[in-house]
This record gives sequence, structure tokens and C-alpha cells, in this order.
Amino acid sequence: MIGIPDRMKTSFIHPQALVDSDAVIGVGSRIWAFAHILGGAVIGEDCNICDHTFVEGAVRLGHRVTLKCGVYLWDGLILEDDVFVGPCAAFTNDLRPRSRQHPAQYPSTTLRQGCSIGANATILPGITVGRFAMVGAGAVVTRSVPDFALVAGNPARFRAWICRCGHKLEPLLHGRAICACGLRYELKTDQSLQETPTSVLT
Repeated sequence: MIGIPDRMKTSFIHPQALVDSDAVIGVGSRIWAFAHILGGAVIGEDCNICDHTFVEGAVRLGHRVTLKCGVYLWDGLILEDDVFVGPCAAFTNDLRPRSRQHPAQYPSTTLRQGCSIGANATILPGITVGRFAMVGAGAVVTRSVPDFALVAGNPARFRAWICRCGHKLEPLLHGRAICACGLRYELKTDQSLQETPTSVLT
């Protein structure tokens, strides 16, 4: 779609994809073979939904989301803009599943803007993965992940702070760090990492 004006973009749905008539597909999004999007699901603009994926009806995707092959999204999931989900990452929406028994309401699981979920990671229900956080391949995430945090392992544990560009930040000096890309960060008193305007860290 590079070089094509927004007004001329249309969504692409592969002939072998199954998209229910009342699903909402944003302009510029691509739905590939053997994907199934249920009615009621909302997929934003410029998303890439790869082969063999499944999206239930109460799922909401922002813009520029990537779902790699073998990803299934269940009711209760919200993915904000620019989220990446690696192949075969697994999501759950019921802490006490039983066959043919359904909770009155599914817990909400939110993937915040720009975060990445590694291949084969498992995400338990009712948690939040923070902005630009990264979940390592094969990790089992049992609790919420802070913004800009890299977590890995089973259960997933904090490994490092990372930049929005994806690179690890060097150890913080006086609670501050500068990435090689030029972005700057500061560790707040509540132990959250935040981007900092350049002028603050001169």
C-alpha cells in the first residue's frame, strides 16, 4: 500500500478466509487464507491477519496490528494500535474452564500500544501487557507487564527495560537511560519507566 492515498485503500480478504458479514474490517487491512473473523469483531486499519487465525466476536483490534499464523483471540481481548503477536501465541479467557460452561462475563485482557508477544507465549486472562513491552518466546505470563518491560520464562519475570524501538536499555544511571536510537527514559518513584523529553535530561 506504499504510495497509495488513504482514500484509495481497501481491505483485502483472501478468497479462502471466512469473515462474517457483521465483522468490521478497517481499510487497508489484510485477512489471509483460513482466517475466521466472527461477527461483531472489530479490526482496525492496516492490520495484517495471517493464515490460520481466529478472532471471536467481542474482540477489538486497533490499527496496524499484526497477528502471525496460528493465533486465536477470544472474547475479552483488546489489542491497541501497533501490537505484534507472534506465531502460535496462546491467549486464554477463563481461569476455571469446564466443558460447556461459560462465565457470565469474560475477564478483560489488554495489550497496550506497541507491545510485542513472542512466538508460543501464553497469556493468562485478566492482565495487561504494557505499552511497548515485550514478552519473550515461550513465556507464560501470569501477571500484568509494565510499560517498556521485557519479560521471559515460566512464569514470566522481568528481565530488562527496553526502548520503544525494541532494544534493551543500558543499566539505569540515577534512574535515567538513553537508548542508542536517541530516546530517553526516566524511572519514576512508582517504579514505572517513562519516556522523557530531551530537554529534561540535558
